[in-house]
Amino acid sequence: MEGPALRLTRSQRRRLAGASLAAAALGALALVNHVAARRAERRNPPAGRFITVQGVRLHVMDCGEGPPVLLIHGNVMTGTDWDIAGVAPALLPHHRVIIIDRPGFGHSERPRGRLWTAAQQAELLHGALRQLGVERPIVAGHSWGAIVALAMAARPGADLAGLVLVSGYYVWTLRPDVLLVVPPALPGLGDLLRYTVSPMLGRLLMPLLNRAIFAPAPVTRRFRQGFSAEMALRPSQIRATSQDGALMIPGAVGLRRRYPELALPVAILAGEGDRVVFARSARRLHAMVPGSTLHILPGLGHMLHHSAPEAVVSAIEGVAAAAQIPADQPASMVAQPRAA
Repeated sequence: MEGPALRLTRSQRRRLAGASLAAAALGALALVNHVAARRAERRNPPAGRFITVQGVRLHVMDCGEGPPVLLIHGNVMTGTDWDIAGVAPALLPHHRVIIIDRPGFGHSERPRGRLWTAAQQAELLHGALRQLGVERPIVAGHSWGAIVALAMAARPGADLAGLVLVSGYYVWTLRPDVLLVVPPALPGLGDLLRYTVSPMLGRLLMPLLNRAIFAPAPVTRRFRQGFSAEMALRPSQIRATSQDGALMIPGAVGLRRRYPELALPVAILAGEGDRVVFARSARRLHAMVPGSTLHILPGLGHMLHHSAPEAVVSAIEGVAAAAQIPADQPASMVAQPRAA
C-alpha cells in the first residue's frame, strides 16, 4: 500500500507532468539540432586539409604562389567568407593565399578548457604558419579577425610583412550587445541553450542580422548564395561565436597599449555606415599606429570586403608594395619598447 508520504497532490502531479514534457521537448530539440549540424557539415565539406597545432585540429586552405597572405575571418563566419567575398580569388594570381578556420569555426576544433583570447588564437595561427613553412606573410583580418591579426603583430619577435585590418573593433566602447552573447558562452547553461533554443532563434533572426551587418549597403548576391547559416548555427560554432563575442572588449583593451609600438605597414579599412563597429574605431586606431593608412568607404557597412572586395585587395597590394625593403634591412614588426 502506498504510504502517505509518497502520495502526490494534483498540483504536484501537474508540475511533474509539465517538467517531463519540457524535458522531452528539449531533448527532441537537441536531437533535431544535432542532426541539422551533421547535415550542414555534409553539405559544406572541408575544402582544404587538416593540420594539428598545439593539439588542435585546424582546417587550412592553402593555394597559389607568391608573397603569402593570411586571411582571418570574423565572428559567426568561417574561412570560406573570404572566398565568397571574392577577395581570395582576386589574390590567387599573384599570392600564396592561406585561410584557416579559427578554433571552433568551420571545420576546426575548439577544445574546452582553454580561454580562446585573441592572443591565444594568434599563437595558434602563428604555429600553423610555421608548420606550413610560411614566412613574413601579410595578415588581413576582418572584424574579430582583425583583433587576432593585431595580436599576431604584437607577439614578441613577430615576423609579419604587414597588416590589413577591415571593420575591426580596436578600442574600448560600451557594447550592450555583448550581454546577448554571454549566456550561450557560459558552461552548463550555455550547453543547454546551444543545443536547444539558440539554433532555432538564430534561424529566425539570421535574415535580419545579415541585413544589419551589410547596411547601409545591400546584401550581395554572392553572400546570399554562398553563406551557410546551417554551419553558423551548429551548437559547436554557436559556442565559439558566443565566447569570442564575450572576449571582444578584453581583447581590444589588452592590445591597445601595443598599438604605438607597431612598426610595419598597416592599412585600416572601415565602412562609413558601419553600425556593428563604428568607423570612429578605425580612426582612433589610425591615430595610434605610426605610419598607418586609413580608408573610410562611404555608403558601406561592416561587410565591406563583400561590398567592395577590390578595395581590400588594393589595400593588401599596397601593403605588399610597402613591405618590399632591402634584404639587408629586415623589417622589425614590433618596435622595441621605448625607454622611460
